[in-house]
Amino acid sequence: MRVRNISNAKELLKEYTYYIENPSLSKGNWKAYFKNHNPIHIEIGMGKGQFLTTLAKTYNSINYIGIEKIEELVLKSVRNLESTEISNMALIHLNALNLQDVFLKGEVKRIYLNFSDPWPKARHEKRRLTHSNFLKMYRNILSEDGEIHLKTDSLDLFEFSLEEINREGFYLSEIIYDLYNKQDNEIAKTEYEEKFISQGKPIYKCIASINKD
Repeated sequence: MRVRNISNAKELLKEYTYYIENPSLSKGNWKAYFKNHNPIHIEIGMGKGQFLTTLAKTYNSINYIGIEKIEELVLKSVRNLESTEISNMALIHLNALNLQDVFLKGEVKRIYLNFSDPWPKARHEKRRLTHSNFLKMYRNILSEDGEIHLKTDSLDLFEFSLEEINREGFYLSEIIYDLYNKQDNEIAKTEYEEKFISQGKPIYKCIASINKD
């Protein structure tokens, strides 16, 4: 995703209420930040935030945290949120490698990975958000009934992810090779997703669980 550089993005972010400047201060105590005990769902690589904002508007009994490593995208998202009245969403500027600085074991019930960078070259596979190194980290922050929801337009990344998920001992409850072939039950879509659907590209989806149902 090409993003226009904003030299003072870090300072501008501090002006917005949905942005959390020091998320590590809430580690282990997110219920105090949200002022409730509702489950936490996070999206890693939220882009412009359309997917997570749609979910937050739809399900007010779930707390949503958007995580993005590009400051300019976080800034774009918080600007869009300021005109809303959502009380169950927050945004963080964070590299996914540092998730355990922000969440304790069991604090997160669901992780969304939507159209992550496929890093197609084999020498870059450790950068893929479904590499075993990341999956081990996800296991350390997910609750016992936690889940990972993955959507991608890359078949190579999808098949790589299925192998890694199996290797790490997660349980695959859903594996879909063409999500929109017959029906559309997806409440929330990313900007990329809408674009790919309009182009007729297949969307791959899987759901991985910590434990069997």
